[in-house]
Amino acid sequence: MAAGLQLLAVALPLVFPLVSSFPLDHRPKYTQTTCGYDSCHPTKPGMLNVHLVPHTHDDVGWLKTVDQYYYGARNNIQHAGVQYILDSVVDQLLKNPDRRFIYVETAFFYRWWKQQSATMQQTVKQLVNEGRLEFVNGGWCMSDEATTHYSAVIDQMTLGLRFLNETFGPCGRPRVAWHIDPFGHAREHASMFAQMGYDGFFFGRIDYEDRSRRRLAREQELLWRASDSLPPPMADLFTGVLPNGYNPPDGFCWDQSCSDPPISDDPDLEDYNVDDVVHRFLSIVYSQASVYKTNHIIMTMGSDFQYENANLWYKNLDKLIHYVNAQQSNFTNVNVLYSTPSCYLQELHKANLTWPLKRDDFFPYADSAHDFWTGYFTSRPALKRYERISNSNLQTCNQLEVVGGPASRKGPFGQGDSKILQEAMAVAQHHDAVSGTEKQHVADDYARRLANGWQHCQVLVSNSLAVLSGSSAKRVFCNNLNISVCPLTETSKKFSVNVYNPLARPVMWPIRLPVNGDSYSVSDADGKSVDCQVVPVSKATQKLRKSRGSAVNELIFQVQAPPLGYTTYSVSLLEDGRPPASARLQTPTVMQNKYLKVTFDPDTGLLSSLSNLETNQSIRLTQNFYWYNASDGNNWESIQPSGAYIFRPNSSVPFIISKTAETESIQTPVMQEVRQWFAPWVSQVVRLYADSRALELEWTVGPLPIDDNLGKEVITRLDTDIKTSEYFYTDSNGREVLQRKKDFRPTWHLTQSEPVAGNYYPINSRAFIKDDVDQLTVVTDRSQGGSSLTNGSLEIMLHRRLLYDDVRGVGEPLNETSDIFPEGLVVRGCLLLTLDPPQNAADRHRPLAEEMVLQPLLTLTDGSLKPGTRLEFSGLQAVLPPAVHILTLSQWDKDSVLLRLEHQFQSWESQLYSQPVTVNLQKLFSTLDVLGVSELNLSANQWKDEMKRFDWTPEREGKPLLKMFEDPSVWEVTLRPMEIRTFLLRVKLR
Repeated sequence: MAAGLQLLAVALPLVFPLVSSFPLDHRPKYTQTTCGYDSCHPTKPGMLNVHLVPHTHDDVGWLKTVDQYYYGARNNIQHAGVQYILDSVVDQLLKNPDRRFIYVETAFFYRWWKQQSATMQQTVKQLVNEGRLEFVNGGWCMSDEATTHYSAVIDQMTLGLRFLNETFGPCGRPRVAWHIDPFGHAREHASMFAQMGYDGFFFGRIDYEDRSRRRLAREQELLWRASDSLPPPMADLFTGVLPNGYNPPDGFCWDQSCSDPPISDDPDLEDYNVDDVVHRFLSIVYSQASVYKTNHIIMTMGSDFQYENANLWYKNLDKLIHYVNAQQSNFTNVNVLYSTPSCYLQELHKANLTWPLKRDDFFPYADSAHDFWTGYFTSRPALKRYERISNSNLQTCNQLEVVGGPASRKGPFGQGDSKILQEAMAVAQHHDAVSGTEKQHVADDYARRLANGWQHCQVLVSNSLAVLSGSSAKRVFCNNLNISVCPLTETSKKFSVNVYNPLARPVMWPIRLPVNGDSYSVSDADGKSVDCQVVPVSKATQKLRKSRGSAVNELIFQVQAPPLGYTTYSVSLLEDGRPPASARLQTPTVMQNKYLKVTFDPDTGLLSSLSNLETNQSIRLTQNFYWYNASDGNNWESIQPSGAYIFRPNSSVPFIISKTAETESIQTPVMQEVRQWFAPWVSQVVRLYADSRALELEWTVGPLPIDDNLGKEVITRLDTDIKTSEYFYTDSNGREVLQRKKDFRPTWHLTQSEPVAGNYYPINSRAFIKDDVDQLTVVTDRSQGGSSLTNGSLEIMLHRRLLYDDVRGVGEPLNETSDIFPEGLVVRGCLLLTLDPPQNAADRHRPLAEEMVLQPLLTLTDGSLKPGTRLEFSGLQAVLPPAVHILTLSQWDKDSVLLRLEHQFQSWESQLYSQPVTVNLQKLFSTLDVLGVSELNLSANQWKDEMKRFDWTPEREGKPLLKMFEDPSVWEVTLRPMEIRTFLLRVKLR
């Protein structure tokens, strides 16, 4: 790229001295290397080449915790010890230079590497340099694709790939993305992998109907066009469906966990079986080759936590290769070789064929007619929310580490550290972590890791804010504000609230603080009085928090925080102020501010309409709660029960929890709300703030009753008069939006066997329904499953409690309890509703979803702040344009930071903002001088101008040529719709 080359030529000399193994030119000098594509064994052009790929699939937590899996503890649950796998594999690779092995999960490899001697480390480097040990995928984990947010996926991939790059140089860089176990595949993941420089992508799980069609059409290998905004081939990714999930062919598993017979090749012994083995293997080879397109096929020789005794595998694989290839003298045309996914991919690329083009995604995934893996979109909703909060906390921690400088890591509050939370968040992206498909004690461990990481980040945040404000007064973090618990605000007569905003634009945000006083005054950083209101704590909140807090009231006020910075509000108790607002028992007919109008049916207490007063739009809107009766597997159609993975209701019609709601209402100038009670275990607050263009639905669900021995899957459903024609829309990992249609798949003719579960899709941050006039958008606070099963309707699953395991390996029902909630987990969450014309709805929901993901962080200080305290600060010189989001700002090393700028609009969705935007990097930060800049790929493990990928040609289209765009100058960078650009900046603190 001309622009990139120009930028690098000017800027790189400033950056080079500061980066140890970045760029790749400055890696440590290794012995001669033949890794990557140069290390592949030769194939035979006129033959059917069988690429055997020895591998292990090591879950970063599932039935055991990540620590238990690494050390091999609690083998009564599952026999698995990753440290022994790596020990054994390295030993066996050294015995035969022809052997190959791939490894995926850097979280495990990093642990193992740290425990090795210098001699062993050098030995492993040599294996990597010779391509005998190859890393694929290379992230900290193999992330889930349905329930992860793109920002957290990019972070965990960066963490793992950075370790590989700094440890092994270019030979440690994976060429292939490898998601053999995730339960469905997101288009945004493919887009990210393409932008990370991967040449191809392989996975194991695909819908059973989709696989059948692709086998017949020989379309199990394809070109995935993973963005409708980025110009091809920027987000194009060659994608292959593996032939047997990720397991070896039947009869050819030689792990200690398997029972297949070894190859007995002594003809003098009774169990001699070489002829039988060769015959069975060739039969499988020809069968597999008949459903793929080239004279190359791949076989995954390994599975979950295999190769703990690698000698068993390699001894038999050596024999298999020898005896099958010996048949070439008898005119068989099969050539078997040790290989890797990248070597297999290289042969497909050399074939120079055209490939079918795919533009949608691989959701939902079913492995048979009544087994749709759509339950995990919602499973463990509390963990899903905690992961999302932790991501927001991590981004704030990373930002303050940069803008606060070195003192943030070592300051008045001690040693601050962001690394622990970074690693905890990376582990939480695993496809059996945030997905909610792990055993209960493992889910507890993921949450504990996140909490521990946040404790370390709190020190860093406190140090940074002390530096920026000039005050080392103790800061208090109240992590239970969602249930009105904060000991400081409940007892203090005077305190200050520091509000840090991690977004690159100012935000207005409502604050609710638990208090015991009746009246308070609030002033902003300029000393101006701020409208505030005291309201009574709801009965639902009192019941939910139990003995953890004692506040009788909540203090509510609106804050406005500067971009990438903080502001401070002072709060004082008034002795003779006005009394708190009181709750009225009747349902109001209307709630209204200057933007929105909401009406209620006084007979039912339910919503009846929503109007946008700015655009003169109005829709009929009713909303209620329902539950699906979860199948227990005792069914004439199928014995499949609902479980952590599988959603299978007994009926297509859910049970309504209550046709009416008991209500009370509070109406104040600051906020209006209607509190609704549907059942002892379901309540909601419909809330409208004075300056908000979104209606808030704060729902509380649980404990789900099971004394009737019925598992329950609870939804909320919005019913409108919008003419949707069976279409609805969901986001992919929080970024691009995909169109969905009931009972339809773009790729094949669907035989719908589960009319509810088969229409559920993952909702990561938003979903909407629309017609030509109205668009109702719902922004979520965590990943959830949802659908539109009738015209004008949108339903979202909130909570699940099930009494049976779904027979997918986890081995226990999804029946969450805790010490606080022994009768069943209670979950609270929030949905934000907007109504807009479709042509500019994204102007509202894009920033709203961004605010939901990266919420302001509150820290509190008791008493009065000392004179001279800096009450307001922004880390930016100016507000960034609305289309631009600072996705990443983190410390890379002593004098450099990693910056990702993102254009957050798709090319088609906004007349106003779907345009290129230019940002000047030198005029970006208020506390940093930017001295040098160099551009990296998305995962920050290659220089952008050195990133070269295989090009592929789609069927019925020409080969796309990468468009070259030139930036206005070295320091001015232009972002186009949905583009993320990654920079390494050399900086100096001002």
